[in-house]
Parts: sequence; structure tokens; C-alpha cells
Amino acid sequence: MIVSETEVVIVGGGAAGIAAARRLTDAGVDCLIVEARDRLGGRAWTAEVGGHPVDLGCGWLHSADRNPWCGIAQAQGRGIDRTPPPWTRPAISIGFSPDEQAAFRAAMNDFYQRVDELADAEPDRAATACLDPNNRWNGLIGAVGSYVTGADIDCVSVRDLARYEDSGVNYRVAAGYGTVIAAHAAEVRVALNCPVRRIDHSGRRVSVETSEGTISAASVIVTLPSTVLAEERVLFTPKLLDKTDAALGLPLGLADKLFLSLDGAEEFDADSRLFGHLDRRETATYHMRPFGRPLIEVYFGGSFAHELEAGGEAAFVEFALSELTGLLGSDFARRVKPVGLHAWGTDPFARGSYSSALPGKAESRAVLAAPVDGRLFFAGEACSRHDFSTAHGAYLTGIAAAEQVIKARK
Repeated sequence: MIVSETEVVIVGGGAAGIAAARRLTDAGVDCLIVEARDRLGGRAWTAEVGGHPVDLGCGWLHSADRNPWCGIAQAQGRGIDRTPPPWTRPAISIGFSPDEQAAFRAAMNDFYQRVDELADAEPDRAATACLDPNNRWNGLIGAVGSYVTGADIDCVSVRDLARYEDSGVNYRVAAGYGTVIAAHAAEVRVALNCPVRRIDHSGRRVSVETSEGTISAASVIVTLPSTVLAEERVLFTPKLLDKTDAALGLPLGLADKLFLSLDGAEEFDADSRLFGHLDRRETATYHMRPFGRPLIEVYFGGSFAHELEAGGEAAFVEFALSELTGLLGSDFARRVKPVGLHAWGTDPFARGSYSSALPGKAESRAVLAAPVDGRLFFAGEACSRHDFSTAHGAYLTGIAAAEQVIKARK
């Protein structure tokens, strides 16, 4: 049995929940994280893979020059790797000549320029409106777009995509982003393996029903993924239909990563990149030797990742090998073996990787983030207007929710 009463319950122990709980704890506010998983971190998860710590979830500290997790990582004594990411440098030219790469970069730049141009146009529309219909690179733009947003670009709001803010500075933590995030909860009270079933806010205090008992609280901060809220897997009494509707407009896309061990890795430059196909959305990209390790980090996104999840890990491996051997020869298959994958789409506590707004639903983020009756507060990357889909966006919304709780107590 967990505690029966606390001042603040934080539902969900991911980046937002941990940030909120740490802020409240530091302010002397009695609080408890209630987490359904047997671990903290949520969609930030560092696991031991092939003898190395790797991030099965988020891995890059985007906008690192203003990302609060950078300072937290350094305070924990973690080493920050500032190697420029593969997407900022030329890719391996096998099957993708320098001239073709230059043409593709120009096409991507044109696409994002049109995103900015159409951001305020009425009505809001899908990001496919920003493609030149005659451009040979549309398939690859769609593939890369699915890694960025987790969704196919015909399901992504132009307005929402234009609002995303990125400084262009991207770092990593050798010990793992998930390691940093989970460790930030070191001084916070936590109940693991404790899924929440109902949040009853009809009375003077909020009643949080969990698998391990019911907790009475003055306030609750909800940090659940938008998919979980949309499916109403946690019930609110009275119902919060505006939250459900907002969450439906902010579905989690999918970005899965397969890790392969690599014999003879020194053949490839550390942190280099290889593209599978250039003419289609249904392709993967291959990050060769991340951190210089003998691994390949393979990225799959959008509906294509969903299709592969239906076939399990074998489907991911089979597809990756078909592309790699097509580029590097049939003997290459003997040099690799699968060592890690997490299917985020079938993860029962996530149902996806990170949010993007459907066309016409960009304002749903503000609706999802709005407090209810000064007692229910909401946080998570889907609540962020400009830093959605990131762990630092989740952090900032968690801090904002904690500050709202502190202000409401006065």
C-alpha cells in the first residue's frame, strides 16, 4: 500500500514528471510521483546494449545551448559529447553522390522555407502542401520528416511544425540521456509499478485511484502521453472532454531505433550516416559507429515504423539487412547482428514516441496545458508550444506546472 495522502501527486515519471517533482521537492512541497512502469524516465530510456549504454528513446540534447538537461547532466558529472550530429555533415557517398546530397539539402531547405511561408495561412494544412510536386526528393523528404516528427508529413500541421524552435546545437551524453533524466529524481518520492486508473476531482480534495490504493491530494500534475489521455485509459471524474479532444489532435508519432553490432567497424568513420534509399518514404537511415562504438543505430519513422512493428523485431532486422546488403554487398550481413530495439508504438504506457499536431490542431497544445480548477495541472512535451517532441520541452512544462502549483498554494 502506498501513502494515502500527500499534497501533490505527479502522475507519470518521465521527464516532465521528474522535473515537476524535483522543483516541488526543492521548494519543500510534499509530493509523490506515481509511475506505471518499473523504472523512471518514460520515453527517455537508457539500456545496456551490446555492452554500451544506448538510448532506446530520446538520445540528442536538442537546442543544447538552452537545454536545461545539459546543466543537469554536467552537475551529475556526466560527460557531454559535442561531436556534430551526422545530419549536419555530408553522408557516406555510397549510393548518394555529393552532388545528389547537395540537391537534397537544397530541396529540404526549400521545403522548410515554404513551411515558414505557410505557417499563418488560413486554413492550416498538412505539411505536404510545402512539397514541390515535381521534386525528385519528395520521398526522402517524407522519410526524414518522419524521423523528425514521428509522423508522415501528410498528417502534420504546417502551423505546428513552423512553431518548433531549434537552435541547431545538438549534444549527447555518453552515459545516456535517459540515465541523466532518471537520476534527476534521486531525492524525490516515487511509487513504481503503480498505474493510475482514475482521477476524481469532484470533491474538496482530488482522489487518485491507483493499482496499489487511493491517494488523496490537494493538487495533481498529469504528465501522461497524449495518446494515453486520448484513449481515456486514465478516467477523469467529472470528465474532461476538452482534454480528450486536445489529446486526439496531438497523436504520438513513431520513431523506433534498431541497434546492430558491427564487426570491422573501423571501416566506417565514427558518427557517419548512410541512407537506405533515396526515392521513397519507406526507408531507414543508418548512424554508423555512434560515439565511435562498434554499433549501427538504425532509424525508422512514421507509418512505416508502425508497419514494421506489426512484424516484431525480425521485420526491422530483415528490412535493415536488405538495405545494408544492397549498399554494401551480401557479405555485410555476416558482420552485423541485432542487439537492441524497443517498439514504442506497442509500449502500453506510451503508444508512440512524441507528438505532432494534426492539420488544424496546433492550438490543441495550449488547451492540453491549461490548468483545471486550480487543482489539476498538465505537463509533458505535447503541452509545449515551441519545444514539443523533446525532453527539454517536457522538462520546461513540468517546471511550469510545478510553479503553478506553488502559486496556487499561496
